[in-house]
Parts: sequence; C-alpha cells; structure tokens
Amino acid sequence: MTVQAYAAKLRENISRIIKGKDDKLDLVIMAILSGGHILLDDVPGTGKTVLAKSIAKSIAADFSRIQFTPDLLPSDITGIHFFNMKQQEFVFRSGPIFANIVLADEINRATPRTQSALLECMEEKQATIDGEKLAMKTPFIVLATQNPIETAGTFPLPEAQLDRFMIRLSLGYSDRASEIEILTNSKAVHPVESLAPVTDAAELAEMTAKTEAVTVNEAVLGYIADIGTATRSGGEIKLGLSTRGLIALKKMSQARAALRGRDFVTPDDVKFVAPYVCAHRIISRVSSSANANAAKERLIERLISEVPVPTEQL
Repeated sequence: MTVQAYAAKLRENISRIIKGKDDKLDLVIMAILSGGHILLDDVPGTGKTVLAKSIAKSIAADFSRIQFTPDLLPSDITGIHFFNMKQQEFVFRSGPIFANIVLADEINRATPRTQSALLECMEEKQATIDGEKLAMKTPFIVLATQNPIETAGTFPLPEAQLDRFMIRLSLGYSDRASEIEILTNSKAVHPVESLAPVTDAAELAEMTAKTEAVTVNEAVLGYIADIGTATRSGGEIKLGLSTRGLIALKKMSQARAALRGRDFVTPDDVKFVAPYVCAHRIISRVSSSANANAAKERLIERLISEVPVPTEQL
C-alpha cells in the first residue's frame, strides 16, 4: 500500500466523525506519519477532543487520556514506584504516558512542573523515573488540546514545550452543511464510540518508514535552512526557528509529498506546511492577543515569500 492510499483510508474513517475538515485532517495525518506530536489549539466545542479520540479509534493501538488539571503531578503522568506489601519489594506502576497515542486534554491547565514531565517523553521517547530510563511505546504520539481564549487557571506552554510539537492546528468552526449533518447525527451515545479501527501500530510504523524515505534534494534542504535563517534575522521576531523546528519542517514536507503520491519534496510542499510547523515556535514582537497565532502564521508566510525559491538552474 502506498502512503497516499493509507492516508486516504485513514482520512475517510476519521471524516465519518469530523465533518468538513479534510484539509485539517490531512495535516494531522501528515504529522502522524512524520512521527510528530500535535497541538490542537482552539476554542471549546470545535471538536479537538473528538478528533483526538477519532484518531485513536481509527488506529488499533494503545490509547490513554490525561485530563490536565492544576493539581496534576508529574508522577500522575509518568508513574511511580510503590512498595508492594505482599511481594515485599518496590514495584513500578506505569502512568498513562506509556501508550501509543496519548491525549493530553487541556494541557495548559496543569502547572509548568507537570507540563515539563512531557519534555523528555516527547523528544527522547523515554522517561527517567527514579534514575531508570524507560522507553515509550512505538509509535508514540501526543495529541494535546488547549483553549487559547480562556486564561483563568491556565499556564501558557513554555517555548521548550511548544517546540516539541510538530504542528499547531486550529480546527475552526464547521460550515453550515457540516453542522447540520452533525446536528442530525447527534445522539446520547457519541458516534465516535462506534468508530472501528482501519489500521494498526505495525502498519503505521511501515507507512512512517516510507514517508521518511521520500527524497529531499540538496536545493530543497538549502531552502529549508534559508527559511530558518530568515526567521532568526527578521526585526519582527525575537526568537526564530530552532534546529528541531527545521527538522520538523523537513519531515512534514516529506509527508505532504507522500500524500500527493510523490517520492520527492518540492518547495511548494515546504511552503504549504511551514505556517503550521513554524508559527508556534517563534516569538514575535507583536503583543499577545487572541489573534497572535494567526498573526504569526501571516508573518511566516510573508518571510517565506521573501526567501529565494530553488529552481532547476540553481
């Protein structure tokens, strides 16, 4: 099976629940095929949690949900060693982070101390607990949600945490036709509960390997590097893209090419995914507001438009 056919199968299944959002579903699937984590940043009631659950249901893999609250502790996420009186020894009880797909719901409601428990897990695919390194499952994907409007009782994610998300995505409201269909199908038992899996962890790992094999020639690699330089030298940006961000940009570009049925990346692939990969990683000099993310996306698009595009002559 090709990556394009695999993505179509996954998209079709998820779209049974998430209506009228095929373009956003493609971005989520690209991030999954890139082995990256996803931050769903939107107002309440737009389907963030439903999307995360639909993805988990579509992939026959271990799934866990962590409801982030101010009193959540790091050990509630990673797990603890406790003394088993019956066995007369310390036993490790693993936390919900040890799953293939982890839904970190309302991630910005937990304290920075608890948020930081995810840093090692998301980047290094391991957790160090009482000096012991424990590997995450493969694949390992964190789907986090947060509400950008409400600030009471929330703790903004630090730059180090944001940098570990492959993409930041806002679903937005559905169009009129999609909302009518959603209203028609609304029942006491949510339709997502009846969603059947169409793939498994082994097949996902195979498609991820195929995505990683998509060719990125030297000219396109140089183009990606030039975009990184542009974000670091612009007067409107205080903090530009990290090297991790450029790697994420390359991987997402490979995934976009694979979804289009190609085995090579073009500059258009890079341009398309850049706002979703780059905007949440930069710190701009504009004041914080509800529209700050959209402003960052427009800034990234403008900066990219000024970077010379590689041609065959180059």
